[in-house]
Amino acid sequence: MLEAINRAWRIVATGFCFSVFGLGGIVLGIVVCPVAMLFVRGAARQQQLSQTIIHHCFRGFVGLMNWVGVISYEVHGAERLQRRGLLILANHPSLIDVVFLISFVRHADCIVKAALARNPFTRGPIRAAGFITNGDGAGLLEDCVRSLKDGNNLIIFPEGTRTPVQGANRLQRGAAHVAVRGRIDITPVHIHSSLPMLTKGTPWWKVPVRKPHFTIEVRPDIAVEEFCDSAASDSLAARHVTEHLSVQLFKGPASAST
Repeated sequence: MLEAINRAWRIVATGFCFSVFGLGGIVLGIVVCPVAMLFVRGAARQQQLSQTIIHHCFRGFVGLMNWVGVISYEVHGAERLQRRGLLILANHPSLIDVVFLISFVRHADCIVKAALARNPFTRGPIRAAGFITNGDGAGLLEDCVRSLKDGNNLIIFPEGTRTPVQGANRLQRGAAHVAVRGRIDITPVHIHSSLPMLTKGTPWWKVPVRKPHFTIEVRPDIAVEEFCDSAASDSLAARHVTEHLSVQLFKGPASAST
């Protein structure tokens, strides 16, 4: 009986959180970010201010989800994210993965679907922060490298879509090509949920039988230069980086003390 009541509460709380997220996106896009821009000159500084605002809003949203009992979470190795110019590559088990990562990372940039840049709930913050859209075509790789060189922390999910509950997606090589082209080390992040939540193809109201616990583990950097030096071409280096990354992103948490 108590378990049924708890699950019913989490359905209501999840719906509430989704509503807060959607309304928050609209308010950020049409009120908060435009007003903040009035006090800052220069496109680059305006984007950095928008990224900072989004970072703090997402941090508050993660705290809200934890407070109302939708999820619980822990982070290991968070100090590794307190740097600039990071290429952060993560697995993607849940819809809220990017919210988690941006809440932990300041000066965050990310690749978003072009459809989100047109969505009324998300387009305002996305444009204000200067996030990269995957509809940029041939210039996408250069945009990613440029963002990193500018000191942003670029978040990419190499799977391209959420991880299926059974099995794993094959990693796309685009993220590895960014690392190889820019000669930028990779900061891998493994995200694990004790129970599937907001997985691909699952509606938001189908919550797990118990509150899921998320473990986010920031693992040691992967030195990309070694792969570049040992490969005959950048394409081959990117392939080897992708193969190595597949192990780093999908193996379970190393230890609770990482």
